[in-house]
Parts: sequence; structure tokens; C-alpha cells
Amino acid sequence: MAAPVLAYEDLGLVQGAGWLLRGIDIFVGARDRLALIGRNGAGKTTLLKCLAGLIETDEGRRTIQPGTKVVLLEQDPPVADFATLRDFALHAPEAPAPHEVDAIADQLGIDLDRPAATASGGERRRAAICRALAQGPDVLLLDEPTNHLDLAAIEWLEEWLGRYTGAFIVISHDRTFLRRLTRSTLWLDRGQLRRNEIGFGGYDAWVEQVYAEEARAAEKLDAKLKLELHWLQRGVTARRKRNQGRLAKLHEMRAARAAMLGPAGAAKLGLENDEVKTKMVIDADKVSKRFGERAIVRDFTLRIQRGDRIGVVGANGTGKTTLLRLLTGELEPDEGTIRRAKTLEGIMIDQQRRLLDPDKRVRDVLADGGDWVEVRGHKKHVQGYLKEFLFDPNLVDAKIGTLSGGERSRLLLAREFARRSNLLVLDEPTNDLDLETLDLLQEVIADYDGTVLIVSHDRDFLDRTVTITLGLDGSGKVDVVAGGYEDWEKKRVQRTQTRSSRAEPRSASSAPAPSPKPQRAKLTYKDQRDYDLLPQRIEELEAAIARDEDALHDPDLYARDPTRFAALTAAIGKARAERDAAEERWLTLAEQVEALG
Repeated sequence: MAAPVLAYEDLGLVQGAGWLLRGIDIFVGARDRLALIGRNGAGKTTLLKCLAGLIETDEGRRTIQPGTKVVLLEQDPPVADFATLRDFALHAPEAPAPHEVDAIADQLGIDLDRPAATASGGERRRAAICRALAQGPDVLLLDEPTNHLDLAAIEWLEEWLGRYTGAFIVISHDRTFLRRLTRSTLWLDRGQLRRNEIGFGGYDAWVEQVYAEEARAAEKLDAKLKLELHWLQRGVTARRKRNQGRLAKLHEMRAARAAMLGPAGAAKLGLENDEVKTKMVIDADKVSKRFGERAIVRDFTLRIQRGDRIGVVGANGTGKTTLLRLLTGELEPDEGTIRRAKTLEGIMIDQQRRLLDPDKRVRDVLADGGDWVEVRGHKKHVQGYLKEFLFDPNLVDAKIGTLSGGERSRLLLAREFARRSNLLVLDEPTNDLDLETLDLLQEVIADYDGTVLIVSHDRDFLDRTVTITLGLDGSGKVDVVAGGYEDWEKKRVQRTQTRSSRAEPRSASSAPAPSPKPQRAKLTYKDQRDYDLLPQRIEELEAAIARDEDALHDPDLYARDPTRFAALTAAIGKARAERDAAEERWLTLAEQVEALG
């Protein structure tokens, strides 16, 4: 194994009354692509700052190969002390060349002469990326690099990191970003750092395996530890079947909405029945909105029903916020009409987590200082409600200022979801959330009785959550697509290919193109058979795994029969792999069924 270019051995750091990190060993090779995963508050950001040499630890030894340049892209870039974004980008520890900064800024589409005090979150993030990348780092430490970036900037950063010849460690909630780029995973969990030479795509299965092993060990421990382990497992093993059912339901909803959205004649008939009329929440008809000479929204028509989950996507400046304000009534259209249900009662969760008073306690935010919180008309004890949002109930009297950014975001979600509403508007809800909280948010949205409008750049989150995607390209046209981000992307690609084929001049001497094969109108026999039988097979595999795991719970099995212990362990691993493959296969077929209508 080659010597690491950056390492920290036996790292220990005291925070507050105890150790935040202790006994941590971390080694970074010259070409490592590492995902750093952990819950909010686990110490991920602090660990990156220790590696960058910005925090002096209480224990441990940091080593770095001579000449290695380590650069940290911080989650909250410190731009306030600079007059312009250019000043911030150029005044880095390793002063970058101005032409390098300008070249990256040009590709990211950022005006660095913008005053830092008035820059948006996305502009500050782009300036920080210019500053970090232009320094020519050998090791990049990236803390939530996609926060506040639009889709075009995220895809540019993905391409840059794909060509990058150095090493990087990245903290991110963007599953698509992590799956595409990482080759190894660091998991910071309860003060322990584990490493596995798998990309993020294998993370969930790895975590499930670790928790299953701990569950077997917990059989020998007391009841309190068993309860703690059960709480930790929430969002991993216990959610698998529920999430499969939710995805199947989401595909059904998308198929139903696809039937209503097109073709034009059929859609009109489908929308005129009485049941659909009574479910109408927002009805936009031929809506247009201009600012000066620029058309932001042009000839937009959509009837939003109760239970719809609407995702709004597009690059920054294409009009996402304007469209949202039109739908919710904050703006009036220049042309067309927008009708809303008289009983519409909405709440909006935006990006202003910092408005939570740092001197207040958690119970002050949720229950006005009391013990009970009103959750959509029903009383719940504040500690029990905290557990639903993956908080330790003992945090009920903690000050807001002691919580991490992600924990504050989760607390805000808990407060807002408790209010009565039938319309939920989420503006970039995934920023600063850890992966388990994202899973929880997806569950809460799936179980929400009302309608949801979501503006987000998180592609995986949209694919798992929304029934309709509204895509804006800046021309005023709004694509209305039944499905998530991937469905919108496919439509964009198809449109581009169609335009390209029309633009190609046809050669007079060329032979006529062969007739296209008719599109298959149904699944093949094998696909249909798999679609029908795989759910039963998945249940059989789950039962087999549970049976073998029960046998492994025997604490004396290994000493008594090591051969059987090894056989059971191998069988469980094989069954898990087959189950995961079966689930992926079934979900792929379900998407094909949806596409076929």
C-alpha cells in the first residue's frame, strides 16, 4: 500500500463536557475519492477542519507529505470581511493566480465583482469553489459543496472532480453526487470512524450489515442498550419494506397523472370529471408573467390536485421562485387566471434556519416551553415528538445555539410539520440535512395528506418524492412532466436529439432511413413474469435472512459449530445480495410499467 499523503493518528478532541472525537485514525491516499457520512452533530465538519490543520486537537498526530497542498471548501464561506467576491476568492491561504480564478468563475457563471454583502447563497458558494479549485490542491476537503448550487453548477463540479487527479473527501447529502464520484466510504458513527473500500452506492447495505452484527451482539447486553440500538437502526433495516411500498405507490400516482397530462384531448376529458374537480387545489390556465421585456412564465396551464407532489427545477434565474409565488398567490399573473381552493391553508419552509433564536431551548421552539406539542390537532409529548425526528429526547432542554446546522434544520421541519395545513411549500429543504433525515423527510412528505410544492436541486430527493416535475429553462416555457428529475432530464435529452436530427441536412444521394421499429406496447414475457413474481421472492428472501439471523443469535454457536456459523453467515450475505438485486430489478420494471401506461 502506498504511503498516505495526509493522515491523522489517534485523533482526539474535547467539545463541551466530553469527547466529540477520540481514537480516530484516518489516512488519505494520493487518488482517494472518499465520502464522509454521519449524522448531523457527529463531528464530520470538525473532522475535516482537523485534517486541514485549522483546529488544534487534544490528542493525536497529524502527518502530511512535504509539498502536499490541502484546501478546505467550507460549508459557510467567510465572505463577510471582504468588499467583493473577487477579494474573497483571491485572498486564500495559498494565493491563487487571478487568471485561474477568472477561468473557473467564467465556467460557473459567477460575477466576482459582486459586493460580498449582497451576494446570494449560491453566489457565495460559487466564489468559494473558485477560491478552492484555483489553489491547485493535492487534497480537497469538501463540506457540502452542492449546497445552494443549481443543477448546471452541480453537474459542472461533478465533471471537474471526475477529471481531478488529486484526492478528495466530501461531506454531502446529495446521493446522486456521491454515487457518481466516490470510491470509498468513511462512516463517522457514535465517535467511531469506519472505512470501507466501496463507493456510496454500497453504503446502505454496509450500514445494514453493521447494525445487524451489533444487534446480534446486543442480545447479550441489557435492555437499555437494545432499545438504543433499535433507535439507531431506525431509517435503515426497518424502513426497507415501507420504502418499497412508498415507491410503488409513487409510481402509481405518476402513471395516473401522466394519463391526465397528455395527450391533449384525453387530458381535457380526464380533468373534467366531478371527482377531479372536487380535488382541485390550484388551477392555472394560460398563465404568463413578464418582468420588463423578459418572459419568466409563458402560457402555463396545470391543474394541481390534492395529494400532488410538485417538484420545481431549473438553473438559478430561470424563474422557479416566480412560478412558486404565482401558484401560491404572492404574485398575480399578467395574463391568464389562477384559481385556488377556498380552504387552502399553506405553510412554507424556506432556507432561513438561522432565524431560530440561539438562546431558546428546543422545547421553547416546539412547545412554547411546555411538555406537550400540538401536532395537526393532536397532542404529543415533546420528547416523543423529538424521537420521531431522530433527536435524542434528552436534547429537549438544549439551547438552539448548541445544535449543528443540520440539527437546526431538522428542528425547523419538526416545528412546521406540526402545524395544520393542506399545502406545504418547501424551498431547498435538503440543505444541511444528513442522509437519515432526508429519508425521514421523504417519509413525512409521502404520508402528508395535503399537496406539496418543492423547489430543489437534489436530483435523488426529487426522484424519490414528486409525482410531477415542472422544469424551467429560462425561456418562459415550463415543461410539465409526470415523474421526477430523471423523467424531466430524459425529456430534455429527447428534445435536443430531435432538434439535432431536424437540423442535419439530408444528403440527396443517401439511402432512405429504415423504418423505425414499432415501440413495444407491453413487457416481454420474462419481464412480466419477473414483475409479478419478484415481490413474493423478496418476501421469501427476507424470511430466510430473518431465520438465519435468529440462528446466529445463539451466543454459543460459533464455539459449538464454527462450520455452521460460517455457512449461515455466507447464506445471509448471499440472500441479502439477491434481495437487493431483486428489489432493483422490480423497481426498474415498475418504471417500465409506468411508462407503458
